[in-house]
Amino acid sequence: MSTNASPADPLATLGALPGVTDSVDSVRQAVDRVYGHRVMRRRSAEITSEAALRGARASAALSGADWALEEVRRRTDFSGEPEARTVGAALRLAAEAGQLLSIWRQSPLRVLARLHLVAAGGAAEDVSVGRPRLAGETVDEPLIEAPLPGADEVAGRLDGLAGLVIGGTAAPALVSAAVVHGELLALRPFVSCNGLIARTAERIVLIGSGLDPKAICPAEVGHAEQGRAAYVAAFEGYLSGTPEGMAAWIAFCGRSVGLGVRESTAVCEALQRGAA
Repeated sequence: MSTNASPADPLATLGALPGVTDSVDSVRQAVDRVYGHRVMRRRSAEITSEAALRGARASAALSGADWALEEVRRRTDFSGEPEARTVGAALRLAAEAGQLLSIWRQSPLRVLARLHLVAAGGAAEDVSVGRPRLAGETVDEPLIEAPLPGADEVAGRLDGLAGLVIGGTAAPALVSAAVVHGELLALRPFVSCNGLIARTAERIVLIGSGLDPKAICPAEVGHAEQGRAAYVAAFEGYLSGTPEGMAAWIAFCGRSVGLGVRESTAVCEALQRGAA
């Protein structure tokens, strides 16, 4: 992450970039609307469960396993071929995210290590699971082809990211979530599953910040719905480190949350009609 932000609270400076306030306001209004839906008063647990499933499916699609929702719902065995393992990893991460909220603010690096352990399962060599990659280790990350930072840079920037999380910020949740997501995509700190982990970390920030405490607004759905090309293009804005690029990435993430809200609103409407 490269900005001209104040060292006291660099994320708050991002929140003041042109257009970011509008994105933040739009997201808050959309989230408030779905939380006010009458179905949420009595069936919120069902919406949470469905949002997790749909978010996991979408995140897996961005990592190269674009399965139909009903196929994800139907399957019980996610071992075997690479796509099945990717979907299985996304589902496990979605289930794990809610268990790590309290730890995230105290020890985000511990949470990231846990997420890699959960995602990798038995697919990676034991020595590489749950720790940042070492010099010379390769990274298997579909979709993201940006230059890969060296291991020393990864370690330093992870420490910096952890400091931002632990130190707290006055920035809106959308800004914090977008930066965590973008920085982890940029670093790709593990030998595998980095995209899945980055999107799960974004989810953790959105939930833990209080913006989406019931986890019913899956940004992953919106990332996938906008398309892989748009996702990569917006991420390149983050990589640029320019105010315009950072604002564009935050706006993209905001639209993704809005599309996740739309998805869950449709689920609420279906439950209300008795169709789901």
